[in-house]
Amino acid sequence: MPKKIGMISLGCPKNQVDAELMLAKLANAGYEITNEVDGADAVIINTCGFIEEAKQEAIENILDMAELKKEGVIGKIIVTGCLAERYREELLREMPEVDAVAGLGANGDIVDVCARALENETVEVFGEKTCLPLSGERLLTTPAWFAYLKIAEGCSNCCSYCAIPSIRGPFRSRPPEDILEEAKHLAESGVKELIVVAQDTTRYGEDLFGKSALPALLAALSEIKGLEWIRVLYCYPERITDALLDVVAAHDNIVPYFDIPIQHADADILRAMNRKGDKQSLLALLEKIRTRLPDAVLRTTLITGFPGESEEAFETLCDFVKEAQFDRLGCFAYSAEEGTPAAALPDQIDDDVKRERGEVIMNIQYRIFEERNRLCIGKTFKTVVEGYDPYTDSYYGRTYRDAPDIDGQVKFTCGYELQEGDFVDVEIFDTLDYDLIGEVV
Repeated sequence: MPKKIGMISLGCPKNQVDAELMLAKLANAGYEITNEVDGADAVIINTCGFIEEAKQEAIENILDMAELKKEGVIGKIIVTGCLAERYREELLREMPEVDAVAGLGANGDIVDVCARALENETVEVFGEKTCLPLSGERLLTTPAWFAYLKIAEGCSNCCSYCAIPSIRGPFRSRPPEDILEEAKHLAESGVKELIVVAQDTTRYGEDLFGKSALPALLAALSEIKGLEWIRVLYCYPERITDALLDVVAAHDNIVPYFDIPIQHADADILRAMNRKGDKQSLLALLEKIRTRLPDAVLRTTLITGFPGESEEAFETLCDFVKEAQFDRLGCFAYSAEEGTPAAALPDQIDDDVKRERGEVIMNIQYRIFEERNRLCIGKTFKTVVEGYDPYTDSYYGRTYRDAPDIDGQVKFTCGYELQEGDFVDVEIFDTLDYDLIGEVV
């Protein structure tokens, strides 16, 4: 009987792609991949270690698996991902229940790691960060109709609060022909929505060609038969060019959804973050996007409580949110990560103040969100069907305005039976919290 391997993958879609590459290697090696950890001979926890909350989530999952291991419900525990890379020897020392720790550079050796752990060997293996596999066969863990497409790895932006460059190494792009081959394979397998990801998608190609090649890559992806939507995440504001806006405008299947991690709007705070821009330049960018693409959906993430964030700087951020009128917005309290320049800055902000400021921002944004959602009433949107709720006798899905697992949904009725992954036109007639309500037309 083949050994059963379970996987718990935490964190961002980029980490999910890493997990899918590892799962395919294991399946091809003869292991049985199981969706349930109960009864698994080994459970891989593919961790995130970006901020404190992510680290705590990873540790809690490891402890949960340790309890199941103690009870005999599962066999070995293998830890991979960012937490494994960042804390290396500390994991085995602090958590003796763990059987194997594999850094990011060892993802390609996951079959050997599992085999050794299953032979009762305690395994520690770390390769060069740049050895992390960027391509290969994947065992998709997303629904059949969408998949993530990772076009680069690592980051060279070196924001002062961020540990990603030290965890995942410098930014490195995949060759375009490699990306296009994978995208064609995904489309042929039934994927209808490709979600393009990297730490900074707008930097794609700079290391290969000396300039951003994202517009050209998107244009080539748009020609692949069967792709209804191509969505791009993680666009840095200073790298959103006219060429990028033009290629989105020119291709119907590249959705005008701009995920722009802005983080703050006060010029002094942005300089301390080692980021560019200020409130006025950011507002000008948003205006340019909306002028060029009137149906554009703008999403951002912000950080409150960064060291030195005065009341005045926070007011600048509040005013910016009110003026920017983002369609989607997430806000996080600053997390002081060891080894980052920002952790050593003076004027650290009290945790309660960080959280309170975050709540203020989200209260402002919720009112904006309600208003912008109401603007959708009376409009018709192409919608991907994601499921059926028998309790409300209605379907649910997403429009181009919503990224999976991030944004809201559309709940709608239909006079005939639909299948998951179908695309239908839905007319919106109401809103409910973060969701739209409609019916198929």
